[in-house]
Amino acid sequence: MSFEQDIPEMETSIDTYDAVIVGAGFAGIYMLYELRKRGYEVKLYEAADEIGGTWQWNRYPGARCDVESMQYSYSFSDELQQEWHWTERYAPQSEILRYLHHVVNKFDLYKDIQLETRVTSLTYNEELSQWTVETNHSDRVTAKFCVLASGCLSIPRDPHFKGIEQFEGNVYSTGKWPKTTVDFSDRRVAVIGTGSSGAQCIPMIAKQASQLYVIQRTPNYVISASNKPIDNEYEKDWKSNYNQRRRQILQSQAGMFFDTENDSSIMEMTDKERFELGWKRGGFSFYTAFNGRLNDKDISGIISDCFHDKICEIVKDQNIAQALTPYDHLFGSKRPCVSAQYYETFNRDNVTLVDIRNRTIDQITPTGIQIDDEHFEVDDIVLATGFDAITGAILNINIHGRDDKALRDKWVLRPRTLLGMMISGFPNLFTITGPGSPIDLSNMIPHIEENVKWIVKAVDFLKIHEIDSIEPTIDAQNAWMDHVDMVARMNIKTTDNARYNRSSIPEKPGVAMRYTGGLHNYLKMCEQVTQDDYEKFFLLKASS
Repeated sequence: MSFEQDIPEMETSIDTYDAVIVGAGFAGIYMLYELRKRGYEVKLYEAADEIGGTWQWNRYPGARCDVESMQYSYSFSDELQQEWHWTERYAPQSEILRYLHHVVNKFDLYKDIQLETRVTSLTYNEELSQWTVETNHSDRVTAKFCVLASGCLSIPRDPHFKGIEQFEGNVYSTGKWPKTTVDFSDRRVAVIGTGSSGAQCIPMIAKQASQLYVIQRTPNYVISASNKPIDNEYEKDWKSNYNQRRRQILQSQAGMFFDTENDSSIMEMTDKERFELGWKRGGFSFYTAFNGRLNDKDISGIISDCFHDKICEIVKDQNIAQALTPYDHLFGSKRPCVSAQYYETFNRDNVTLVDIRNRTIDQITPTGIQIDDEHFEVDDIVLATGFDAITGAILNINIHGRDDKALRDKWVLRPRTLLGMMISGFPNLFTITGPGSPIDLSNMIPHIEENVKWIVKAVDFLKIHEIDSIEPTIDAQNAWMDHVDMVARMNIKTTDNARYNRSSIPEKPGVAMRYTGGLHNYLKMCEQVTQDDYEKFFLLKASS
């Protein structure tokens, strides 16, 4: 007699959320806060082993923000603004990371965050008007809304140099720096790349290394940081005027407040005097010495000439000074770097500039780097080669929208969005600071906060009106990208090789990726869309 009997298969239950968020940096954390506050069921997935986004990965020596600390912070909670104490004008990476941990703890957000989990695919179900989300740990959940808060500078661009896998030393990437302390004392080091991360880490590494080779393909403009501790009076002034200054930030082109911006005395100064004033002010306060007139090619040309003179003044070897001078673009046609003692570093005896503008790295050997007929013996290589910017993190996910159309296929010629936040054919999918928005042309935090508020308004609108899905029309999306192109042609951010015109990956199309008309104008257009009750969108009810 058999005791076996047929047991019906149990259906695997799938967790369902109102929204799934990808990424736990500034954008994802605030998105989670706002949706949670409104009572939505939310899940946030983060690939790293802790929250922080860019500030979790970028731990390289000298890493710090190039926007002043008092305004590179959330504005949604006055209590948070008042209680947090920033120690320096430009906060270092470690302090920004502590700030984000404080925010997540303060608002009890950890319970809805799943770390060490990478979202691998998003698939839209048209019948149910919901997304199926899958991860590298075989999680499978559904959600009505998905928000990509994965960051525009979160996927490092690590070039595949021939032979690098045979290198016997250590290879570090500024975009994936180890948490353990890296000591370059008595080491021969090569830093490849002189963009923002390179400009910040080069002076720091030079203080430790016995020999530092800086391998530069394209020189950049590097503004003096003029960093310093924040004194009590400065902090008190900001905290007493936060509300007013936050409003002014949203009305500015760069999303930043400068209390010297309307200094009439600069009108009496010579161009050289204005430049010196800007250099002394440091950071992006530099712009205030020219009243923000950096879309004027004549002004940009004057600043470029003054920069050349400043580099020649600081760097003793004039051949090196010439090599450090940008030659292919005017000041303002790419976001300048901000660093301390960058040019002074090239006066050190242990620092060698290797200019490869007309050469290439032939290969990495077991003991160093071969460039033409020169071989540079090194113990460590630091890749400061930037990011697969803007689209890299989005396209790392296998996203399929209506009719099973893949986003990678839709964006093969160029990324297209409406306002950098939504994509035709991909309902209820939102991108924070996506392609077609100002992205890193402004202070990222107010940009992020305003994008989040816009998304929340859209989600609330659908709920109130019992609408199942929202997506931009093709015509509205194309019109927006045409506008992005038109605005880019109107200012100096259109030089052929300017970073504003591409994602930083040569294989990707060289098109305008950023809205260059200023954060203030961008936010006005975002608000207009809301006031017009989303007339540029398809609003679909399942019963219709």
